Amino acid sequence: MLGRSFYWQNKKKNTEENFSLEIGTNLTENLSNIRKMLEDPSDLVIREFTIGKANHRIAIVYIDGIVNNIYIHDHIMEDLKNASDLPVDKQELFDAVDKEVITVTGIERGHSLDDVSNAILSGNTVFYLDGVDQVLIMDTIGGESRAIEEPQSESLIRGSKEGFVENIRTNTMMIRRYIADPNLRFSTYKVGRRSKKELVVSYMDGIVNPDMVDEVKRRLETIDIDDAPESGYIEQWIEDSFLSPFPQILNTERPDKASEALLKGKVVILLDRTPFVLIAPATFGGLLQSPEDNYWRWSLGTLVRMLRYLAAFISVFLPALYIALVSYHPGLIPSDLAFSIAASRDEVPFPPVMEALIMTATMELLREAGLRLPTAIGQTIGIVGGLVIGEAAVSAGIVSPIMVIVVALNAIASFALPSYSIAITFRILQFGLMAAAAVFGLYGIILCYIMINIHIVNLMSFGVPYSTPFAPSFMNDWKDLVLRAPIAMMKRRPVYMQTNDKKLMNKGERKQ
Repeated sequence: MLGRSFYWQNKKKNTEENFSLEIGTNLTENLSNIRKMLEDPSDLVIREFTIGKANHRIAIVYIDGIVNNIYIHDHIMEDLKNASDLPVDKQELFDAVDKEVITVTGIERGHSLDDVSNAILSGNTVFYLDGVDQVLIMDTIGGESRAIEEPQSESLIRGSKEGFVENIRTNTMMIRRYIADPNLRFSTYKVGRRSKKELVVSYMDGIVNPDMVDEVKRRLETIDIDDAPESGYIEQWIEDSFLSPFPQILNTERPDKASEALLKGKVVILLDRTPFVLIAPATFGGLLQSPEDNYWRWSLGTLVRMLRYLAAFISVFLPALYIALVSYHPGLIPSDLAFSIAASRDEVPFPPVMEALIMTATMELLREAGLRLPTAIGQTIGIVGGLVIGEAAVSAGIVSPIMVIVVALNAIASFALPSYSIAITFRILQFGLMAAAAVFGLYGIILCYIMINIHIVNLMSFGVPYSTPFAPSFMNDWKDLVLRAPIAMMKRRPVYMQTNDKKLMNKGERKQ
């Protein structure tokens, strides 16, 4: 055991020493170092040849599969082979290759083995020249990637049908297509001690509050993990309260939603290898809004938003209300309905709380099973499974028909919410409310409702109150909250964002 520990300690020490090595002037030694550090993998490509009248030795190094091979051939290999009148001096030749020969758009210089390893493992190509203690790092990131498709988690009837993909360059390009403004900013970071994935912070200079940008960047700079495989890692690291069930950062696959957030003064965070980008800060009202609300006329947008708030209430409170009314307050139910519920529950052996828990848990299992199966099969399992199990449970006398209706309405209401993250939050809260209703009846529901409101009012998202613009109240922002005012009336950006440019449009009258 001691020998094994000693081996790993020595190996770690040697690895750290290799990373700190400076690039030498001997090409053979430099190539040997990179092979040793990566243990000469099969996808490591090293092309050695000579250029110039003095036959200077050079090498091109890259990882096959994560580079654009056509780009390397056309803009590096061909340029080097066809170059003429090259200087004899090695340093002058190196500078000429950098500034005159290679036509790759992005070129940087590296001086250490760490620079080289990070470059080639990120999809760049490295140029070595024998006798020079520097390398050229050329941007050739490529490889196979998924084509732009319609977002699977945020489908709309009217609106853009394109969604973010796993390539961060494609995602930044899509945002630039929506906002062709010179004030659009992209700040790049590397996250993950070992993965070193690219992370981009996007914001609108001149609109966003600078303090907001500084706070987002400060939190991102504290990230210290081996890898961030998905933006959910970033979200959990930088959110205000990890104990809160409420999402404090929005996530979206839609570039139009991200662009709209930028123009409102918010900050967008993009991570390479994931189609989900983050939007900060988040508010409770924003979680119940969809980009489609603004694509339809204001009357329809308002109606849909009101239905969403009703769906949010049903998804949280309906099972708890059923338990409380049937168990403790049957006098609040109309007489005919109370007699009907009592008759349907006559053969049910379980109390209302157990009945509700059985059916709610079954619905959650069906929902998760449908998500994990292929799309066509998943939809069939969700619908047929719900019908078959519900009918069988009623026939067997395990649950009452009214309970099946309550659970079905609860599930439908949760599907009507535009944000999957807030739907999960409501699913968590409903179990707590069911327990409170089983113990205290309506008084338990009211106490839980008060506690939820106290928590929301005290919750912050990057310095912005989570409950704004409900409380603190900003009447101008109520135009785009539960109601959606006509576009011509929404002339200012959200007040709670404290933007530098507060005007969303000119104050002139709309032309007829």
